[in-house]
Amino acid sequence: MYIRRTKTRSTVQGKSYYSHRLVRSERVGTKVRQRTLLNLGRHFEVAQEHWPLLCVRLDQMLSPQPGLLPVELPDSVEHKAQEILARLVASEPTPSGQTPGTAEADIQSVDVNSLELVRPRSVGVEHVALWAMEQLRLETLLADLGLNGPQRAAALGLIIGRMAAPGSELATHRWLRQTSALGELIDFDYTKMSLMQLYRTSDRLIRHRERIEKALFNRTVDLFGLDCTITLYDLTNTYFEGDLGSNPKARRGHSKEKRSDCPLLTLGLMLDGSGFVRRSEIFAGNIFEGKTLQSMLKALQAPKGALVVLDRGIATEENLTWMQEAGYRYLVVNRGREREAVPDDCITINTANDEKVQLKKVCSEDGKEVRLYCYSERRARKEEGIAKRFMERFEANLDKLSAGLSRPRTTKRPDKLWERIGRLKEKSHGVSQHYHIELILAEDEKTARALRWERKPVTGTLVTHPGVYTLRSNETDWDEERMWRTYIMLTDLEAVFRSLKSELGLRPIYHHKEERADGHLFITVLAYQLVQFIRCTLREKDINDSWLGLRQTLNNQCRITATFRRTDNRTLHVRKASKAEPNQLRIYNALGINPAPGGINKLIV
Repeated sequence: MYIRRTKTRSTVQGKSYYSHRLVRSERVGTKVRQRTLLNLGRHFEVAQEHWPLLCVRLDQMLSPQPGLLPVELPDSVEHKAQEILARLVASEPTPSGQTPGTAEADIQSVDVNSLELVRPRSVGVEHVALWAMEQLRLETLLADLGLNGPQRAAALGLIIGRMAAPGSELATHRWLRQTSALGELIDFDYTKMSLMQLYRTSDRLIRHRERIEKALFNRTVDLFGLDCTITLYDLTNTYFEGDLGSNPKARRGHSKEKRSDCPLLTLGLMLDGSGFVRRSEIFAGNIFEGKTLQSMLKALQAPKGALVVLDRGIATEENLTWMQEAGYRYLVVNRGREREAVPDDCITINTANDEKVQLKKVCSEDGKEVRLYCYSERRARKEEGIAKRFMERFEANLDKLSAGLSRPRTTKRPDKLWERIGRLKEKSHGVSQHYHIELILAEDEKTARALRWERKPVTGTLVTHPGVYTLRSNETDWDEERMWRTYIMLTDLEAVFRSLKSELGLRPIYHHKEERADGHLFITVLAYQLVQFIRCTLREKDINDSWLGLRQTLNNQCRITATFRRTDNRTLHVRKASKAEPNQLRIYNALGINPAPGGINKLIV
């Protein structure tokens, strides 16, 4: 076995280049033939001085002999030898007419003590994700957009990597090369793909964002028969690591992860009632939520009469007026700060968690809008706990200031004390409005001798009306329960944002370029679309696991190579997936896919 370096001329560009091949000399009858075992490509990174020892090492691994000492090679060369061995085994096709995972009996005599298990690679999530891509015809769509084979492989690697091992594009590149068997499933060698190829593919995907989103959503509508009359819209943000002076969208603002010390980027999503993304848009980190709605609805081309469900931050009076004039129906949370008690003649319904919710619908005087007053026992307990915690913290700090007035060498100047009280109010999360605070001055009026405070709850707030909120809508014909259950869909959108951030690696962003940062977010949105498709399909089979749970279950299945020494001193290499465990088999059967991804590859040397 040896490595041949051959000069080749490109017929397209007319340029010459060198390619590398792994070649073996074999005797056929009375003649010696040279057979190419593997094409190592143009950019073979092993130095030529190591080629002979590399070939000796490959011979040892292909036909291990107990009496031979292993060849000592640099770590990088040893890693390359392991990689070439895996490609040699994987390149052996499944016999024609044989379905992967249903191989006919192949009885051979082997030395069991010679068994070696090498190169385990995860395959479960990759197998399910490729099935989802096939159902949504994503790879065909990418080909229609002009992406060639390697670019499509990079796109699949980016999206499936975000599903299986959330992280940056750098982490995905490492995962594709060292951890995943995705390359075996699509017959592509990711060890030859550079990190820059992933970045450039991300750039291409974001340029075709609108067309990809529209095609994927239309396909889900066809497969599930979705009703597109309800549109959910909300925004979230994520943060950058590092200095982002080159990205005009990177702006400081209110971070929902409490990372206001970092520049932010805002993601807006429009979803249908089933949780599938209809459209996404990326805004500056300091964008005012209310200014994004009109452009999103216009770009979505939502039909007249469609119901739009919005959160409080977007439901400005200007937006509501515009939606009425444009012919949209809306259901929003009232932005008013004052809370009103639910009227006595309300109805009571039970939620899916057997919690009681009280509802009362009241029409406006002109009959064009209704308000739904809601009281939730569960929400009331939560808000009471929040208010109690903040008030106890605020009172403890006041007591600390008061106790300091009786000790020597503590600040007693009234102006300094009022400054400290002001800082406490600023950090009180709004509960300071329920307190009357008074400083008692000494006779000289230059020092304070006591601090007194009294709790005086303000009516119409979280303290006096916990668990109360009001919905507004111009859909006047709906009853209370239908209106409330439609609004609850907005909590599903919040679950989407949690999934994007915690399960699919939306945060943080490490890119400095605007296009790369946008691409990172868009890849996460595409990964979510596939996850939602998988989960909706599984729900029809009564499998309601979160994606985190599904991923942990599927990641345990691996492809692995088993090596045996046969009784005729030849070596048998078998590469196949581990047998699906019951939880994995349940998922595969629900989706109707083969539980043995990749089939069986055999190599006898």
